[in-house]
This record gives sequence, C-alpha cells and structure tokens, in this order.
Amino acid sequence: MSKTIFEILVLSEKVLKESGIGRPRREAEELIADVLGKRRLDLYLAYDRPLDEGELEGIRKALRRRKEGEPTPYIAGKVEFAGVEITISKAVLIPRPETEILVEEIAKTLENRLLEGKVLWDMCTGSGCIGIALKKRFPELRVVLSDCSAEALEVAQANAKLNGVEVAFRYGDLFVPFKGEQCDFFVANPPYVSEEEYLGLSPEVRDFEPKTALVGGATGVEFYERIAASLEDYLSPRGCGWMEIGDKQGERVSAIFKKAGWGCCRYEPDWAGHDRFFFLEKPSLI
Repeated sequence: MSKTIFEILVLSEKVLKESGIGRPRREAEELIADVLGKRRLDLYLAYDRPLDEGELEGIRKALRRRKEGEPTPYIAGKVEFAGVEITISKAVLIPRPETEILVEEIAKTLENRLLEGKVLWDMCTGSGCIGIALKKRFPELRVVLSDCSAEALEVAQANAKLNGVEVAFRYGDLFVPFKGEQCDFFVANPPYVSEEEYLGLSPEVRDFEPKTALVGGATGVEFYERIAASLEDYLSPRGCGWMEIGDKQGERVSAIFKKAGWGCCRYEPDWAGHDRFFFLEKPSLI
C-alpha cells in the first residue's frame, strides 16, 4: 500500500535530520510541497492522501540533492520574494530575506515621489528580484536591469516575463552599458565578500552559489570603490541610491563614498543588527 503524504513527511524529516540538515521538518515540507505542486501548509489538508510512484520518486530525488548539501531553493528552482515569484538557477544567488528589507526601504521613498518618467537602475541584478519586485509595485517607474553575466540576465529576463512586467536589460560591467545616461534611482547588490571570507562560507553557499556574484575582491569593497568613483556622473539631481553591503562594512563603505564627495549617505543594520544597507542622496542643483 502506498504511503501517505504525512507518512512521507515524517520519513523525510528523519532522513534530513540524520543528514545534519537544519530545520528538517520545514525543509521536508518545502521539498515535498514543491514536488507535489502545493503550498507548504496545504500538505496538512491532504495529509492522508496516498502518493503514487512518480511522486515518490520525485521526492526521493529532491531528498538526495538536499542530503548532498544543495540548497532547497535551487532544488525547487524558485523562491517567493517581496510579493513576486522568482525562478533561480546556479547562475544567480538565492534571494535573501535581508534583500526583501532593502526593497521595502526603497518602496518607502518611491511612495513619496512622482515616478512618471523616472528611471531606476538595478545594477548587478542577478535574478532581477529587486528591480522586478519594485516594477511590480510601481508600474509607472521605468526599470533597467543590468549585469555582467549573460547567464544571470537570461534568468532575469525569464523572471520579468513570469511576473508580467516590462523592464529593460543591459549587459555589461557596472556603468559601461549606461554611457551618456542618467538615472533617478540607483540600486545595487554587488559582490561584497572578500577572498578570505569566501573560504569561511558555509558549504551550501560556497559550493553551490556563483563565486563571481559573491566575491568582490581581496578586500570585499572593491565594487563600492568603483561605484563611488563613477556614480556622480550617472545619478540625476535629487537622485537616490541604495546598496546592500556586507556585515561590518558600514564604516568602510561610508568612508569610501565620503572620500568621493558624497556627503548625504548613511548605513543601517538588518534585523540581526549587522551592517547591511547603504543609502545615499544627490543634492539638487538649485
């Protein structure tokens, strides 16, 4: 007799726990729900339904991948992020909850601005999660997603189509594809891990997520130095910028931008109290 959803859930939790996976119950729920095409909590509404062999084999494959350390979002191929569904592959980072906080902070500013004709650049866009979530919320805003990875831009393009938003795409390194243009709002989540820090990352991050999207260089702040040196020419008067930064990088990134002449800038922590967000504003010419 075929096992039920609940029986497989219990067995899957046991397998993941024995493999040292944290939050084994939650992980088992997410894996099974994805295979069955259900929401996680809906599993308990059909807990006594028997599973057929095809469903069981799908769950076995997902469990094997998770036991080998592959993060659940890569196995599922998608995540929920700031009100939109984002597909992912190993060409892009997994969107983090901390980045959802950044989206909410940006939204607070955009809600108080006239956005008709205004442009937002989402640089180092990866999966496109930030720019797409903001375009979904503020459809009158013109959004451009850029990245130096062609593979990442393919993922971002698929996500824009999935969420029914019209955004533009640019391929190239930082400001190179924007020569002669300006934006009103600038967002970037660049690589900010140092080479040394990379070696200490958990295997789930180091062995599965793209290194080029994680490592900023020997010190980890190289991308901020490059952005600080060029952003003045590309951000319009009264323009605003937001960036995600690494833990304990707040003072260093602030010093970089102040040295480049940015007086209106500050950094703030995430929910855990770690340096995470950097904000700047360009004064009006009047």
